[in-house]
Amino acid sequence: MQVAITSKHGSLPAATQEYITRKSEKLLTYFERVTAIGVTVTFEKGRIWVEILVDAEHKHNFVAQEEGDDVTPTFDLALHKMEQQIRKYKERIQDHRRASPINHEAGEEA
Repeated sequence: MQVAITSKHGSLPAATQEYITRKSEKLLTYFERVTAIGVTVTFEKGRIWVEILVDAEHKHNFVAQEEGDDVTPTFDLALHKMEQQIRKYKERIQDHRRASPINHEAGEEA
């Protein structure tokens, strides 16, 4: 899994890039099928926009955007949005219809 950090109209210090990489890799704890993470930080007119793109297996792509005044808190807010999207998606794809195993129900009827 790779984390690509892009900066437009400005530059990020090495410490901030390391922070973004370290925090982005924690998305794997929520969804194991993540193949690539792209973080774009745009500096424009005194504001900062952070966009996180997550590519996962089987054509599942997630996008989170946030706007703020400082890179780190803005990134944290966007990362939180991404975590919520991934959790919601993972919950949706899991099978919650069965309360007990099939063979357990068959044993009670016989």
